[in-house]
Amino acid sequence: MSESKTYSYFPGCTLRTAAKDLDKWARDSAKALGVTLEEIPDWQCCGGVYTEGVTETAPKLSSVRALKAAQDAGNDLVAVCSACFNVLKRVENDMETESIAKSRAEAYMGEEEAYHGGTRVRHFLEILRDDIGFDAIKAAVKNPLSEGRWKGKKIGAYYGCMLLRPSGVIGLDDAENPRILEDLIKALGGESVLYARRNECCGAYQAVTSPDIPEKRSGEILDNAKDNGASVLVTACPLCKYNLAKYASGKDVEVVYFTELLAETLGVINA
Repeated sequence: MSESKTYSYFPGCTLRTAAKDLDKWARDSAKALGVTLEEIPDWQCCGGVYTEGVTETAPKLSSVRALKAAQDAGNDLVAVCSACFNVLKRVENDMETESIAKSRAEAYMGEEEAYHGGTRVRHFLEILRDDIGFDAIKAAVKNPLSEGRWKGKKIGAYYGCMLLRPSGVIGLDDAENPRILEDLIKALGGESVLYARRNECCGAYQAVTSPDIPEKRSGEILDNAKDNGASVLVTACPLCKYNLAKYASGKDVEVVYFTELLAETLGVINA
């Protein structure tokens, strides 16, 4: 296992309100693995959706301030929510590559608070894979997925779209054939299954305006996973988790967050 390290942490709105357990499981698991997720001070909602317009500055300022806070602390900036990760990563890319976006953000924040780029934005899954290492995690497991309530259950990884795309900016894994969640499941002692729709959008952002879209998409994803032997789906996006769980009734597929499996197997919550 790697030596102790501290990361600046952006929890995001969902993990601090409707999904507090997902946040707690991440923090407790990190501590058990010898790393600290240090919440940045006075953070604000990232918006949940990246604003495409280069000249749309105001919606990106909360992310810029978070990037600056991590830079001031001398840390990488980590998110557990894939939506937050996606927005932070893409805004950081704007600050590095889009001169108009950068100059406008600097004008808003003033010279003393200006952010000039350079913060490394990472998903917690990357910390598990690249810094701690799956071999070290496997060695730390106390309650493997091959035992207890997960015994005999095959687990499908659900990536969705925010964790992987746009691949040229996000760069977390192969957008067409990702492995990071399957490799984590294996390290935790579980058996993963592959299925075609694991990296397709569940339609979560259409839930209010066109609920028939996420119902159809989520149903197709759940059916595809079940047809390939999965009785559990694990995801890294709280919106995806909510959406899939909402439509999982009657399909005999349980939807869980990756931090729950991690915390259970490490023994920081009861299995």
